[in-house]
Amino acid sequence: MSLSIELNKGHVSPLGASVVEAGVNFAVYAPLAKQLYVCLFDASGHTEVLKLAMNNNEGGIWSLHIAPLAVGTLYGYRADGEYQPKKGLFFNSQKLLIDPYAKDLFGEFTWSERHYGQMPIGTLSTVNNAIDIPKSKVAQILPYQGKKPQHSWGKTVIYECHVKGATARHPNIPAQLQGTYLGLSHPSFIEHLRTLGITTLELLPVHSFISEQFLTAKGLQNYWGYNTLNFFTPHKEYLVTDEIAEFQQMVTKLHEAGIEVILDVVYNHTAEAGSDGPILSWRGLNNPGFYRTLNDDPAVYINDTGCGNTLNIDDPFSLKMVLDSLRYWVEIMGVDGFRFDLATILGRTAHGFSQVHSFLQAINQDPILSQVKLIAEPWDIGPGGYQLGAFPAPWREWNDKYRDVVRRFWQGQNNMLAELAKRLHGSFDLFDHNHRGPLNSINFITSHDGFTLTDLVSYEQKHNEANGEHNRDGHSANYSFNCGFEGFTDDIKIAALRLQQQKNLLLTLLLSKGVPMLSSGSEMGHSQGGNNNAYCQNNRTGWLAWKDSQRSHSLTRFIDDVLSIRKQHCVFKHSVFLHDSDKRFAVDWYTEQSKAMQESDWHDGSKQFLMYSLKDTQLNTALLIILNASNVAVKCQLPVLEGAAAWCLALSSVDQAELKNKEQFEVAAQSSWVFTANLEDQGNG
Repeated sequence: MSLSIELNKGHVSPLGASVVEAGVNFAVYAPLAKQLYVCLFDASGHTEVLKLAMNNNEGGIWSLHIAPLAVGTLYGYRADGEYQPKKGLFFNSQKLLIDPYAKDLFGEFTWSERHYGQMPIGTLSTVNNAIDIPKSKVAQILPYQGKKPQHSWGKTVIYECHVKGATARHPNIPAQLQGTYLGLSHPSFIEHLRTLGITTLELLPVHSFISEQFLTAKGLQNYWGYNTLNFFTPHKEYLVTDEIAEFQQMVTKLHEAGIEVILDVVYNHTAEAGSDGPILSWRGLNNPGFYRTLNDDPAVYINDTGCGNTLNIDDPFSLKMVLDSLRYWVEIMGVDGFRFDLATILGRTAHGFSQVHSFLQAINQDPILSQVKLIAEPWDIGPGGYQLGAFPAPWREWNDKYRDVVRRFWQGQNNMLAELAKRLHGSFDLFDHNHRGPLNSINFITSHDGFTLTDLVSYEQKHNEANGEHNRDGHSANYSFNCGFEGFTDDIKIAALRLQQQKNLLLTLLLSKGVPMLSSGSEMGHSQGGNNNAYCQNNRTGWLAWKDSQRSHSLTRFIDDVLSIRKQHCVFKHSVFLHDSDKRFAVDWYTEQSKAMQESDWHDGSKQFLMYSLKDTQLNTALLIILNASNVAVKCQLPVLEGAAAWCLALSSVDQAELKNKEQFEVAAQSSWVFTANLEDQGNG
């Protein structure tokens, strides 16, 4: 690095490191600091070459322009000021800080006592942590230029997966690409998604993250990635050549195949954890602004996340950082939307959740972000944290009530029919009140968090011993069932029943009103050995076990078949709820004798059988869906629809079902069925 440089005051915008005027402009927000320094490192990242004082500007932004300086320069910040934890101040110039706006990072993070402000407790640390922390890296990448698929919500089918776990064991993907962004865009994986009928890939966190110290002490890693180190940088473990442009390349290839990319983002907390956590970035620059603390005790972090700290979106610059990050991933990296982890936090003020929170309003009026897919996980562990149905348009929400009701029905619980009917038809009770429709519900049976689909029908108890927490972690209320034996078995009858139950769950999901989401591995019988909290299992437990020809798996074929039916019927594409007065898309409910369901039938707790028809007079078609969760067969009379041809069996969870053009038959225990019929031309009115 040349020591003959020219320093200028620089510009306050944009924040971060920007290549401009034959040099680099550095800008960082630290309103309570007494002095900020930008520190430049050699190419190895080991030697700090220069420590240069920055200039304080109006509004608390520090800036400095250095020329000549180029892309690839390694740097970090140091902040001088008060170190008073009781006041919520953690300035310590011995701690090299990652730029909150860094677009690239260099080097590995290593846990050590050097990251802490006091060591031992009560004694100010004077140890430099630079050797153990990644360096921020000056980057310049052109905005995304590809054409985006822009699937409507009515045509969207989401596939949630982990970047590494999806392809780490894929036999048809070159070893160097397995478990990487480029692995996801390999033709073999894309072909698999298209075979399934997937339109949208939802990736577990890809923002740079680190493993918590308590995990590394046990020889484990944070596999899922919900422990953010930086909100702008792609996690580098998933790169092949260390070039962040690979992420953009992945998005381009997926878009060319007609597949959207949604990111699971974690703007609710960071890797700096609670009061006893390390000083890595935000804490050392503006702790009172970036994090929520008790009003009367700034030393105590509000912990609505369960991870030690909560990001303070009420602060204008925290809000700006989140919005800038979101726009960066859309405009530069090319993504199509976001799923927000613990999204209630993003709408919470000091007085509770608000539908008109500044974050939600800012998203709604933003010309870029208002046009992408927005999905909320509508809960956290804070007071009033459960907000399913409370988010405004155009937000979609993970519907855990759908998940639990469908699981409980197929588990064989009583008193489920009325609740099940609501969930099958878009959860009117949750979304209609604020002018939203069935497509605002993200329906799912399983996700990364909890049992896999196979484990859901194979285990009644969680088996999380490998996580090192004596099986105390993870949910206990799973509404799972083992079909007669806990865990793996070579019993043919049990294996057949488990496969049938997985098909029942998939058929229910994919033929419900709402946006369906499949968790990766559902199509291939992926098991985690009963671990329902595999967040730290960066191994074969969490990685999909591919076979040479996954297309031949019966569940893969079944999903493709069900989605083919879904795509043929526009009743699943409606963005608003259709009321009884709209006869074009009538829904009729029947008893097993083909009589209309009465109030007493809905409240008969012993009934575990549901049959209903869906008419579509625009396409002159009808669907008949039969769900029998009972452990005994049910004799069933098929209803006769006015103006309809005979029912034709389209699909069943029962292997080799051959019931065509029959009005009466015996519905097998724990089975699901779909019939179709053509209607006479009844007009479009």
